[in-house]
Amino acid sequence: MNTDILIVGSGCSGLYCALNLPEDKKITVITKAALEECNSFLAQGGICVLRDENDYDSFFEDTMKAGHYENDKTSVDIMIRSSREVINDLIRLGVDFTKGEDGNPDYTREGAHSKKRIMYHEDVTGKEITSKLLARVKERDNITLMEYTSLLDVIIQDNICRGAVLRLADGTITTVNTQYTVLATGGIGGLYKHSTNFRQLTADAVAIALKHGLEVRDVNYIQIHPTTFYNRDSSERSFLISESVRGEGAKLYNKNMERFVNELLPRDQVSKAIFEQMEKDGTEHVWEDLRPIDPEALKTHFPNIVEYCAKKGYDVTKECIPVVPAQHYYMGGVKVDKYSRSSAERLYVVGEAACNGVHGKNRLASNSLLESLVFARRAAGQMAANPAEALPLGEVNLSLYADKEKLEQDYKTLVLKEIERRTNNV
Repeated sequence: MNTDILIVGSGCSGLYCALNLPEDKKITVITKAALEECNSFLAQGGICVLRDENDYDSFFEDTMKAGHYENDKTSVDIMIRSSREVINDLIRLGVDFTKGEDGNPDYTREGAHSKKRIMYHEDVTGKEITSKLLARVKERDNITLMEYTSLLDVIIQDNICRGAVLRLADGTITTVNTQYTVLATGGIGGLYKHSTNFRQLTADAVAIALKHGLEVRDVNYIQIHPTTFYNRDSSERSFLISESVRGEGAKLYNKNMERFVNELLPRDQVSKAIFEQMEKDGTEHVWEDLRPIDPEALKTHFPNIVEYCAKKGYDVTKECIPVVPAQHYYMGGVKVDKYSRSSAERLYVVGEAACNGVHGKNRLASNSLLESLVFARRAAGQMAANPAEALPLGEVNLSLYADKEKLEQDYKTLVLKEIERRTNNV
């Protein structure tokens, strides 16, 4: 199998990268499950944007403060400075952001933001953005989409990525020869019992990078989202109760219905406070009160949250809902530069699988979609500016990938051991 550029992952970063590549390139986008089963579709809150130059210092400081000042300042600057251009491009591609009565964007605010700078579409911003990107990708004759196709490995010789090993939908294991390969494999939620992520997101890019001795960064920086709907059945993917509801006035209560934390603190601090309160109360969850939000605003801004809670037996306009923290986002990943290049030539990594240092130790709410799009576009620009010819793959022993369960377990062990090692500073 041959393609000019292989993109692994159908989330917003992979799709946006594909759309920004030259149309004379043969591009193949693969995804482990269905096209819509990616974290990008799950993003509720919104996407940050620099409203005007007067907001720059505040936006920069909010991002740095949330990240415990461990962020890469250049990456943060690139993300913020590129935000308006990316937003305008999304609108051109058909993304419909919620507007106020005056026809201008209806900006909202989330935890740790000092100002309202978040554009959104109801409470399904990720779905709105990613579905529109997917629709535009399907219009491109040069882009092929392959569902239920898994990346098993990349083929690196002389520190140059020459292609990849794939398992196709029918179970066939094959190689693909490429000019460039882009890993947009998403986060690591599938490694955890409680996560807002789809279960198939198992840190594949990080595992493969570790296997080949490529550079990784901040692999133990894992964000816990403070508020997901509490279910006794932990096999269910945790349903996110967006931080936006707290930005709009929702409160958190202990078992005695008393507030115990400033709801607009950064996510890690709110999560810590919830865990401490649960231990103090001897409970498995705390309570979130959405009643301070106007009922009509609730139904307009957060219709999916209202609907989900109703299915679980809760009327959010009349009663509190049980919430608990869950693994949500990965700040670490394969180490990349400001153009999303990994330490292996011709191998790019974008989205949640990559780490350019923009988030530091803790991601600021609604910076994830923005960061993914900004640096996916920069990756595409680099590949377009530096055309390359595919190099021979050489001999590849495909029998090494025949045992699916063993390979998955080996990759999981690689990642978890590295997270543990870095956490313990071994």
